[in-house]
Amino acid sequence: ASHITPKALDRWESRLEDLFNGRPFDMLDAALSDTVSKFPVDIQPFKDMIDGMRMDLRKSRYENFDELYLYCYYVAGTVGLMSVPIMGIAPGSNAPTESVYNAALALGIANQLTNILRDVGEDARRGRVYLPQDELAQAGLSDED
Repeated sequence: ASHITPKALDRWESRLEDLFNGRPFDMLDAALSDTVSKFPVDIQPFKDMIDGMRMDLRKSRYENFDELYLYCYYVAGTVGLMSVPIMGIAPGSNAPTESVYNAALALGIANQLTNILRDVGEDARRGRVYLPQDELAQAGLSDED
């Protein structure tokens, strides 16, 4: 996210609102605009993802798991929520819609936590520590370790 600026995120959010209102800026926007016109896609997870990208520009440490979980919701749980209306729920499924969305949310967050663990070294070299600071301290570790 280091090459993304707050101004770019503001533009993306504005374009997002326009395409959800049927006013796409370009062909990529038109493709998403067509999708949201055909499926019951909610704009909020898209806006939340942009907020997560803003968070990533401002914050490079997370004090506790609650803060990290919120970040994971913003940058990855939202992907699960965006996907459900498009992928649908299996025909004949008796699963309540809410449980399907909850499972998609949990999968997105689990994927992000996995990415964080996979990239600990690379992120640290870039000055980013996603592991909760309180848990590092409990283990007798610091950012320098």
